[in-house]
Amino acid sequence: MHAPSIALESIIPIRANESVAKEVVILPEQTVPILVRSIIADAQHLIGQQLAMCWQEIRDDIRKNKPAILLVAMGIGAGMGGSGLLLMMIPFLLNWAIPTLPLWACFGAVGSVLVAVAGIVFYVGIRKIKSFDLLSNQAVEAFKENLSWKTKPT
Repeated sequence: MHAPSIALESIIPIRANESVAKEVVILPEQTVPILVRSIIADAQHLIGQQLAMCWQEIRDDIRKNKPAILLVAMGIGAGMGGSGLLLMMIPFLLNWAIPTLPLWACFGAVGSVLVAVAGIVFYVGIRKIKSFDLLSNQAVEAFKENLSWKTKPT
């Protein structure tokens, strides 16, 4: 029995032991490097596509999380700007209103309130960001599936 005819003229059929197989086809050395290069190029192309999908999904997640990121930024901005301005104004006002209270206590009271407000706003923003599952992307799952053949060959 003969092997099916193949269009490549450079393939040389060689007889093997009858108990192992009817015929073994050995490729000449010229075609093996071409096949290896082709496999490597395909793998690089696949990995490039997977990374492009991951980057697109990250961009989509950032677009979805924009309101939460804005909340965090607003909390930080409000905390810093408010702290700078109010820490210069309110403690002196408090010291003027209550002359028996030392100036350092006025600064401490105002600073504590501002830090508490900034912390609450920051906490709310972080909770919103954590509510999004960034690692359950379709691209990440597809990439894991494509790489699973290395650890679990079929």
